Amino acid sequence: MTGEIKTLKDVAELLPGEERRFFSATHEEIQSGATADIYFIRTQEMLDKMGLSATKVVAEIFASRSGVMAGVEECKNLLKDLELTVEAVPEGHTFERHEVVMRISGRYGDFCRYETALLGILASSCAWATAARECKEAAGVRPVVCFGARHVHPAVAPVMERAALVGGVDGASCVLAPKFLGKEPMGTVPHAFILMVGDTVEAARAYHEHMPEDAPRIILVDTFKDEAEEALRVAGALGEQLQAVRLDTPAERGGVTPGLVREVRARLDQAGFHRVRIFISGGLTPDRIRELAEAGGDAFGVGSYISGAKPIDMTMDLKEIDGRPVAKRGRIPGRTDNPSLRRL
Repeated sequence: MTGEIKTLKDVAELLPGEERRFFSATHEEIQSGATADIYFIRTQEMLDKMGLSATKVVAEIFASRSGVMAGVEECKNLLKDLELTVEAVPEGHTFERHEVVMRISGRYGDFCRYETALLGILASSCAWATAARECKEAAGVRPVVCFGARHVHPAVAPVMERAALVGGVDGASCVLAPKFLGKEPMGTVPHAFILMVGDTVEAARAYHEHMPEDAPRIILVDTFKDEAEEALRVAGALGEQLQAVRLDTPAERGGVTPGLVREVRARLDQAGFHRVRIFISGGLTPDRIRELAEAGGDAFGVGSYISGAKPIDMTMDLKEIDGRPVAKRGRIPGRTDNPSLRRL
């Protein structure tokens, strides 16, 4: 286990090891301070030598733009063994530009080296939650599932999809992510399975035969033939067991268009398959979700719009030192009132 990183000597002695398989930080390394910006380690060492580490301060973190709060639980866990008072906007709540989203009170030397990690956790998690909320609001009552795990490093995929769930989507595909919130992962099979079987209907029958009853009967219909034709073939084969067909037409074929959705819906209805829903995925954004929902889309799988959300820059300022209001130039000294903060 990595020891605490508090001095330049600790930094020099930190060796990742040639046997290491992945470059992502372990939980122990994050807790030790190994992911901190080096200037916080320099600060920690100098304050220790000057006898100032035990100085009591109040630090506030504020956001560069509005968004949805997420990442609070990880921040809480990072700081839970320290004698600090931590307040934060609750997960899932919205915040405005420049609003204080977290306040930490205690000895500065206790949490100095964690500023980098705290800001990073909040910047990414809040961005993912915000993008997820935008997609869910665009979909209205229609379900939205996060399919973003493939677009980020596996070390952070569960963090991203958990944040998306906090933001309001109805499900996530990454196996681990929804478990943190007492949910189960959502998804069926990729195009690779249908290609391996060699026929969409045979793949659908195999899925229905081998998967448990609670597995959703949602079948991809864009692998081999025209989407409307495949939708009718699958609906005819599975009958009342088919819950939805999934459209994921690649960009090389023009992607999923409103016209395609309308045609598939119309042909299913004309054949008597009114209850079969249309699940859409592939390059979705809030605007596309609204457009495709109007055309007849019933549910949506969103990947890169959520996973690729631009981080919401977070800034930590010291606002009190030993009870005295302070601030850098351009900022107002003293605590910033925010009734939305809740003590953790």
